[in-house]
Amino acid sequence: MVHVLIFHANQCDPKKCTGMRLSRMKRAHLIRHLRQVPPGAVVLNPVSEVALSRADRGHAARAGLVALDCSWKLAGEVFESSRRGVQRALPYLLAANPVNTYRPVRLSTAEAVAAALYIMGWRAAAEDIMSVFKWGSSFLTLNRAWLDAYSECSTSSEVVAVQCEIMDSQTRRRS
Repeated sequence: MVHVLIFHANQCDPKKCTGMRLSRMKRAHLIRHLRQVPPGAVVLNPVSEVALSRADRGHAARAGLVALDCSWKLAGEVFESSRRGVQRALPYLLAANPVNTYRPVRLSTAEAVAAALYIMGWRAAAEDIMSVFKWGSSFLTLNRAWLDAYSECSTSSEVVAVQCEIMDSQTRRRS
């Protein structure tokens, strides 16, 4: 399985922090400094201009998958200062965590890690990550069709094309 690292910025409530819980449950390793991000690791960064795809699987297998765990209110600073590794953004997904349920893109750290693993082809690992949370299976169920579609894409540009189709259909449904 891929090595999961979580940069923890100490900006959230430790009782609600999904990154810390993954660490306690031995599903991830916490790092405290961005300089600890291994060269070549896939870093989940929502401000990246490149979407995560199955093409990133090799980088993640060799150097790891890194999630940046910080408050969404302060995320801009953390994500902008993170330039180590292979920066990738997750495509459009809906959160299922209790804080941001049904909000697009506002995923918890655990949801982001699980989505990345799923998209890169490690579905069992994604399910294992989400098994740590009562609401975890809801995230995978809510996004299953989209995660399946993204995971079939070979490149970032294919993921972006699928994302555009999904977002267009979401817009039409609301109209």
